Amino acid sequence: MLTFTDRAREMILQFAEALDDPKIRIAVHGSPFAPQYEFALVDEEPAGEDRVVPMEGFKVLLDEGSAARIDGATVEWVENDRGTGFEVKNPNVRRLGEIAPAGELAERVRQVLEARVNPAVASHGGEITLVDIDGDTVYLELGGGCQGCGMARVTLKQGVEKMLKEAIPEIGGIVDVTDHASGANPYYVAS
Repeated sequence: MLTFTDRAREMILQFAEALDDPKIRIAVHGSPFAPQYEFALVDEEPAGEDRVVPMEGFKVLLDEGSAARIDGATVEWVENDRGTGFEVKNPNVRRLGEIAPAGELAERVRQVLEARVNPAVASHGGEITLVDIDGDTVYLELGGGCQGCGMARVTLKQGVEKMLKEAIPEIGGIVDVTDHASGANPYYVAS
């Protein structure tokens, strides 16, 4: 179930007042730790695979993947020093490291990290840890000298991603969820 606060509902109806059958499409993208929400007022019929959620005065259109990720959330309208717009309070957002990834793919990723990747980055005081797997997307956290390193993106794309995809071709994507700003001792600091 998706809920809109009274103020959020009022704003949607205000934006859609010229439409006969107002609909808002919501899509959820990005990491399960920090999802991004896309709101679009649409004047289209739902696609065959869309989930249609009737609300008071409008309908919400969701693709199946987004519907599962936003189920149980509350949409609010906020006006504060950070900006104005819709804000989603979503109980489905996981905290980093909350649940250890399990299963065959997780074990294979860990093996490659332990055998090939971490020995290579250890010479720079770094380490790379598997924090989650969502479908075919692998979420990694860089630590030690890799956290905050100016070359972390290059290391991830040209080294780690290449090694992992070579060993495990079914991996679709690799996402760095590291808070690089809090790195205390990066190996390389860009000038």
